[in-house]
Amino acid sequence: TAIRKLDKFDSQNLANTVWAYATVKYPAPQLFDAVSEAALTATTSMSSANNSSDSNTGNKLDTFNSQAIANTVWAYASMGHYTPTSKLFLDALAKSAIKKLDQFNSQEMAITTWGYATLNHPSPKLFDAISYQAIQKLPTFNSQGIANTVWAYATMG
Repeated sequence: TAIRKLDKFDSQNLANTVWAYATVKYPAPQLFDAVSEAALTATTSMSSANNSSDSNTGNKLDTFNSQAIANTVWAYASMGHYTPTSKLFLDALAKSAIKKLDQFNSQEMAITTWGYATLNHPSPKLFDAISYQAIQKLPTFNSQGIANTVWAYATMG
């Protein structure tokens, strides 16, 4: 099964896997938690291997690009998958996203904020950082992106 091979998946494979399951609305809570654990374990292992307390260098989470982040958050939110493991993953994913927000397009920002708000997962630093980037890219937002982003901020307070 896919769960046994997740340790060999790169960030794009992990994102594509949860996105595909969410797209067909196939409930797979064990898979979603296993994806969360695979990304978090890689972070911990690589950080320990580098004898570094900085988990921001050379880990799997940092290889998620903007599309992979948005698609992953969308998948978890669309499936309503919110467990202790996924909460840790969403926290770590938010930290990774903040570092590369300049690479996000308006749709990815809208999807990411929508996902965190749909799960009611607070991430004030991410929302603050996205608000700055969203203002810079406001002309590129379509009406749906604006509506979803405004809804997300209103929902999270």
